[in-house]
Amino acid sequence: MLKNYFKIAFRNLLKNKVYSFINISGLAIGMAATMLISLWIYDELSYDSYFKEKATIAQVFQHESANNNVGTGPAIPRPLEFAMREEFGDNFKHLIMSSWNFTRYISYGDKNINVSGNYMQEGAVEMLELNIIKGDKESLKGANSILLSEETAKTLFGSEDPIGKMVKINNVNPAKVTAVYEDLSKNNSFNGLKYLMPWKFYVASEEWVKNAEDSWGNNSFQMFAQINDNTTMEAVTAKILDVKKRNAPDEAEFNPQIFLFPMKDWYLRSDWENGVQTGGRIENVWLFGIIGVFVLLLACINFINLSTARSEKRATEVGIRKSIGSQRGQLVFQFLTESFLIVLLAFVVAIGIVLLSLNGFNNLASKEILFPWSNSLFWLSTLLFIVVTAILAGSYPALYLSSFNPVAVLKGTFKAGRYASLPRKVLVVAQFTISVALIIGTLVVMNQIQFSKDRPTGYDKNGLVQIPVMSSEFIGKQDIMREQFIASGGAIHMTAMSSPTTEVWSNRGGYTWEGKPEGFQEDLAFTSVHYDFVKTLGLKLIDGRGFSREFATDSNAVILNKTAVKYMGIQDPIGKYIRGSSPNSTMIPLKIIGVIDDMVVQSPYSPVKQAMYVFEQYGNISYYNLRLNPKNSVSKNLELVESTFQTNFPNLPFDYQFVDEEYGKKFRSEERVASLARVFTALAIFISCLGLFGLASFVAEQRTKEIGVRKVLGASISQLWLLLSKDFITLVVLALVIASPLAYYVMSGWLQKFPYRTSVGWDVFLIACLGALIITLITVSFQAIKAASANPVKSLRTE
Repeated sequence: MLKNYFKIAFRNLLKNKVYSFINISGLAIGMAATMLISLWIYDELSYDSYFKEKATIAQVFQHESANNNVGTGPAIPRPLEFAMREEFGDNFKHLIMSSWNFTRYISYGDKNINVSGNYMQEGAVEMLELNIIKGDKESLKGANSILLSEETAKTLFGSEDPIGKMVKINNVNPAKVTAVYEDLSKNNSFNGLKYLMPWKFYVASEEWVKNAEDSWGNNSFQMFAQINDNTTMEAVTAKILDVKKRNAPDEAEFNPQIFLFPMKDWYLRSDWENGVQTGGRIENVWLFGIIGVFVLLLACINFINLSTARSEKRATEVGIRKSIGSQRGQLVFQFLTESFLIVLLAFVVAIGIVLLSLNGFNNLASKEILFPWSNSLFWLSTLLFIVVTAILAGSYPALYLSSFNPVAVLKGTFKAGRYASLPRKVLVVAQFTISVALIIGTLVVMNQIQFSKDRPTGYDKNGLVQIPVMSSEFIGKQDIMREQFIASGGAIHMTAMSSPTTEVWSNRGGYTWEGKPEGFQEDLAFTSVHYDFVKTLGLKLIDGRGFSREFATDSNAVILNKTAVKYMGIQDPIGKYIRGSSPNSTMIPLKIIGVIDDMVVQSPYSPVKQAMYVFEQYGNISYYNLRLNPKNSVSKNLELVESTFQTNFPNLPFDYQFVDEEYGKKFRSEERVASLARVFTALAIFISCLGLFGLASFVAEQRTKEIGVRKVLGASISQLWLLLSKDFITLVVLALVIASPLAYYVMSGWLQKFPYRTSVGWDVFLIACLGALIITLITVSFQAIKAASANPVKSLRTE
């Protein structure tokens, strides 16, 4: 019996090739899109799955309050480690102090590379479950050792055994390679860990780190923790919550609260607002999960629509089968078998589509997803997926077709009824409601990204290059390098900064000024800069001047941004003083010599933070910033700059970054979401149009004789086109009416998470509506014009 069902199903597929192609291709595209989305979601949810003890690993975070606002982050003071070890050490397997992820020059022989990594305390190898390929797992106990990733070791040493070899860090400090660990995958919070060095090395080589041992106000470090098996994150957090407040009375005014932020939330739920966890990338997981369901639903709607539309073609078959004794259940099973066969064929095609598109999808999504051939869970899910899709797509047609009255069918009196097409119309409206909503949503995401990109940054990004200067060899050479870079003809201006142009690496408080409100808790973005800061970056001076070599007193001067002046409430700021702590802890007055327009340095979606720029005089420089010569090509300028660099630092690699590209990286996450949304929206529209094409073809076929009669009576092609198109246009217009307010509500809510945001304008709805109508007309018109142009003699000759 089952064999017979499949035989009939194959015959029906071959008999109706066009409709079979539309059904199978539509389902295949929908299933392929859903599979890609599912693989993407699985990759997102399995982030950090490398760590078997993921549930017990956390990063130490703190809340701090200032002026009724709560800030949350991972920056903690160094003495917190000592207090936590002494008071709560029995709650942890590991407490690991860590630097931030630093880029360092590592050289061996004539090879010199710059890679990123961390200084961490012993126990990090065990906590991070690093797979040591060669060497000693206890390497971090030493003082001058270094652990390299497999890729880094291969780059430096090639086929040579790296263990025991001496390398130089920043071309100054020697270190012995004591271990090589397996490269960490991209799907990992520590994927940038290309080297690992002992915390003792960090303390010994950086005097400020050693001096921070008793400084509770210096939040310049990270701490990772692994709790014991007999406790929970919540229980340990409750114990350590007030540890900083108890040990640092001077910091009590900021109400510091220490807590454990679990690894399972690092990637997906990393957003905080006023001390409350507000989500993060998990929102994108939900978004694409919903899109995946919708895309598959659209494909199933096509199948349902085309199957029910052709019901009259199969009415006789149903009548005969019922008259010779077939039960309704047998007919339902027959049609579900056909549905299963179509879904199975579509699935095979979908696998092919996924395999062909996976590389492109990985590039688009910035992933390293592999097809899970050996994953039994995937294949079990796939089987369930096929069965559910077959039932979802085939249940309504099966129940509808099996309900026909055999007597009426065989007498020739069977009519589908005036409301028989109503379910199909409802499904078409549902299809285009989803498609139009996706169009509007994608357009709003793109508009928000472009709105932020078009935001005035306050400086000229074009032609601005920053060169990392990580070695002590650079200290004190700013003026010499400036003269040589300009003399080379590759640059016209140069300055130096303690942070990259597109980031803030330090935030400070503890300043006083005339008129400061009682109890005001300031938080200022702090950057050290050198001469020609204003000229090089192309900043707009609102008041005063920039740092100048003509004024020796500028070494104790400060420039504020516009927001800082407003934030601090300073009237007529030029010439007034801010008093604060210098690096040697003496109180010095900083004279305000200039006010610049706001620079967008951190998130382009957020308001500009209050910022101060002090003159650099203690060697605290991380970047040279060069304004390239506009009279030369970029390649020529870089060639001249590199030559000058190598002349002065022959043992260091020349590295540079275009500031406009670094700024552009701030949009990568949203751009990936927009790109993926565009692709899946296009697929949703294509699937909807595929179904519409099939329905239009069927309607034209059903009305062949009517069209012939109308042509004989003088109807024009345009009139017939309008006759066949207007019903579909009406359905799409109804979909637009339903989709527009729904999309407006959802996307308005989505935009609320951006302090600097665009609005959902009328132009978005106009573009979406016109696009949907034009696509519908193009899809329907092909069949409508084809039917209207046919010879009426052929359609009427049987009458």
